Amino acid sequence: MNMGSTVVRFLSIATLFTICLLLCNANLSAPCKQNERQALLKFKHDVEGPLNQLPSWAGEGDCCNWTGVVCDNLTGHIRELHLADTYSGKISPSLLNLKHLSYLDLSNNDFQGMQIPSFLGSLKSLRYLNLSNSMFVGLIPHQLGNLTSLQVLDLHGCQQVQDSYDYDDHLEGTTDSLSVESLQWISGLSKLQHLDMSCANLSKASDWLRVTNTLPSLVESFHMSACGLYHIPGGIANMTNLKFLDLQGNYISSTIPKWLYRLSHLQSLILSYNLFHGEISSSLGNLTSIVNLDFDSNQLAGNIPNSLGNLSKLTTLAMSENNLNGSVSEIFESFSRCSSGQIESLSLSSNNLSGHLTDKLDHFEKLRLLFLDNNSISGPLPPSFGNLSCLEAVAIGDNNLTGVVSQQHFTNLTRLVEFDAPGNSLTLETTPHWLPPFQLEMLILDSWHLEPSELPMWLQSQTQLVALSMLNTRISGTIPTWFCNFSSQLQHIDLSENKLYGEVPHIFPSSRCFDIFLGSNQFNGSLPLVSSKVGILDLSSSSFSGTLFHFFCNNSSKPKTLRILRLDNNLLSGKIPDCFRNWERLEVVNLESNHLIGNIPRSLGYLLSLTYLHLRNNHLHGELPPYLKKCTAFIILDLSYNKFLGKIPMWIGTNLSSLAVLSLRSNQFHGHITYKLCDLTSLQILDLAHNNLSGRMPICLYKFQAMASNSEISRFSFEDGNYNHYDDTFEDNEIETAILVSKGREVKYGNSLLRLATSLDLSDNNISGEIPEQLTSLIYLQSVNLSNNLLSGRIPPKMGDMRWLESLDLSMNQLCGQIAPSMSSLTFLSVLNLSYNNLIGEIPKSTQLQSFDQSSFIGNKLCGPPLEVNCSNTNGTVPPVADQKHGGSYLLEDGWFYLSLGLGFLFGFWSVLGSLLLNLPWSIGFNRFLNSIVKKLYGVIVEHF
Repeated sequence: MNMGSTVVRFLSIATLFTICLLLCNANLSAPCKQNERQALLKFKHDVEGPLNQLPSWAGEGDCCNWTGVVCDNLTGHIRELHLADTYSGKISPSLLNLKHLSYLDLSNNDFQGMQIPSFLGSLKSLRYLNLSNSMFVGLIPHQLGNLTSLQVLDLHGCQQVQDSYDYDDHLEGTTDSLSVESLQWISGLSKLQHLDMSCANLSKASDWLRVTNTLPSLVESFHMSACGLYHIPGGIANMTNLKFLDLQGNYISSTIPKWLYRLSHLQSLILSYNLFHGEISSSLGNLTSIVNLDFDSNQLAGNIPNSLGNLSKLTTLAMSENNLNGSVSEIFESFSRCSSGQIESLSLSSNNLSGHLTDKLDHFEKLRLLFLDNNSISGPLPPSFGNLSCLEAVAIGDNNLTGVVSQQHFTNLTRLVEFDAPGNSLTLETTPHWLPPFQLEMLILDSWHLEPSELPMWLQSQTQLVALSMLNTRISGTIPTWFCNFSSQLQHIDLSENKLYGEVPHIFPSSRCFDIFLGSNQFNGSLPLVSSKVGILDLSSSSFSGTLFHFFCNNSSKPKTLRILRLDNNLLSGKIPDCFRNWERLEVVNLESNHLIGNIPRSLGYLLSLTYLHLRNNHLHGELPPYLKKCTAFIILDLSYNKFLGKIPMWIGTNLSSLAVLSLRSNQFHGHITYKLCDLTSLQILDLAHNNLSGRMPICLYKFQAMASNSEISRFSFEDGNYNHYDDTFEDNEIETAILVSKGREVKYGNSLLRLATSLDLSDNNISGEIPEQLTSLIYLQSVNLSNNLLSGRIPPKMGDMRWLESLDLSMNQLCGQIAPSMSSLTFLSVLNLSYNNLIGEIPKSTQLQSFDQSSFIGNKLCGPPLEVNCSNTNGTVPPVADQKHGGSYLLEDGWFYLSLGLGFLFGFWSVLGSLLLNLPWSIGFNRFLNSIVKKLYGVIVEHF
């Protein structure tokens, strides 16, 4: 090798090294272009960035060194803008000066409800565009179809759904979401590989199905969750490279198409929260690349196919909330062939699965999440459960599991964080000094049997526990002293429906606990003081005594965060203290069924958030105070079974417009029913029974829209009782209830049923006049009771229009005429009482009316089944039923009454009034008076005998 070639080689290496330095060393890269730098400064002018994010965008420095800016090292042109989680404001058109921009990420910002700028469609070099979760609304500009080089388009807008899957509300609120009227522009994106338009309203895009047929086969990721779709687009079958398909939260109602099982590259298939039905095909086993399979919340039925075991790469299976059946052990066995060692998450909750759990659970060595709750799984919890060393969360509640669960079942569960197993017949046996291997955050053992039957001492070791529920576990004894310190870490405690007794100490003084449920125990003594941080306190159905003064009026002036307070069904006495000013967040106050006296305190009017007030069954008195009209958020107002008096105030109708339940039953109210009550359009239950009300029924009843319509708009939506904030686990805590008198008995309704109940009860008053025809417009009323009044006239002829009636009581009035023939169409009627009126004629023939007992019709002049009186033999008159006794408040029931009446009259006459006969004028007048009485009595006796 000569010297010349050596020099040439050296120079070549030096040149390559220099080029490498220019390419790799940022300090040697070309500076940004001045016009592009100015474009960024204009962009900055229109947005606002959080502290320490935008200071670098200033001065005369190289803009390629600014936060989120990536330039081409050779040319200095800006290629990428990474501006996620950074800005609010608007997007400046100055971005059009970035001619070489290929990557733009503006996700997770706040663009304050503006539309996506159409000028973004002029950034022809873009290959990546991410505008997800940035508060854009309105129409997606069709100009985006000009981005022919685009490979990734992410317009995901589901930040407001927040995992609640309330997609109906999201789509109805078009001002809060993106939308399109045509998708034709998508067909121009020939290089597209990733498309995400989740939560954009596509329901008006009539060309949706046709456009999907033109989507490029290059697409690997396709996300259209919560888009208002009613059909699964067949064009997806052409996406032969598809790896990720997400169609959750739509309205797709069909069977799962067979072509879907031919997408052999699919790694993630999400069809949850739709209306898919039918059976799952055994072709499911063809999806051999699948890793994540999510069919949650559909209407799928039949058995889960055994071919599921062919999915050797499957790590996540979600099929909860369907109608699937079969043996749970067979499902586990199908996995055991080749995939049990890969499964990390298995969710089969809320189906119809049965059978026993396999004793080979330890084959699922990577299982982290196991959700089998709300099925019909029976038998014991197998000991192999304790070998699931990776298990973090388990839900097996609401099944038919039986047997003993011992310490062995938890031997290797060192990673266990959540154990949710209520509603089984399991017994937990532990030794007093057992030290669990786990650190739980949530423990729910409702309806278990604990051995020994006391609060387990091993709870003290659970220093990370946030939620504890041991409802109805038959634990007894007093609350131990160690529990006071232990409970300071908890946010949710439920020890209700047990046999705990003694005084409750002033627990939770320094607690961050939000929910405390100690109701339905045997506690006594004074009410405990609680931390100002407590949000829910349930001490109902025990034997607490004393006054409420120290509870509400202690020296602490710190505002309380308590929202829900239940002290009902105790032995509390005295007045309701006037100390509610520090309790302004109260939404629910339940003090019913105690021994409280006095008036409603004035400071209750300061509770502007008060929604539910229960004071029934106490000894409260006085007129309803006008300061209650400040509580305009009332939904339930129950003041029944007290001694309130006066007229029903008009402000109830004018100020409490949200009322759904108004119960003033069994008080001493008098006067007319104010027509202002008709303004309560959300009213579902009106109970004014057992008062001294008079006058006519208001004819404006048709305004009770919640009784007249079954629509979501007119019916008030009661809260679901989901007052917890820990993964919706405690959603069955029906804190809010109402007592409704229906079909002659008191029924307690929780939130979930209360929204379905409708009732009108005006019984046991002095209401007169005719039943207004407008009553029959309340077609969704389920219970009507107008008995024991002075109502006259005919039964409204359109009474049969009230087709949802289940209970109708018009007894003990002065109604006349025939029973309305339309009543034969009341097919839901299960309670009927028309007794003791002046009704005549034949009982209308129907399967329903003839099914009632004779007592429903006695005390009238009726004939025909179910009465034994034959209409053809009456010649137009109906003789009284001799062997029936008059029920209710009538006194003239048998001959003994008349005998005692005669004797009483005889003795009273001679001993008290006989002396009047010595005076002649008095004698004449008195004889006339007696003659009139005798005539009336004689007529009554003849009629009854």
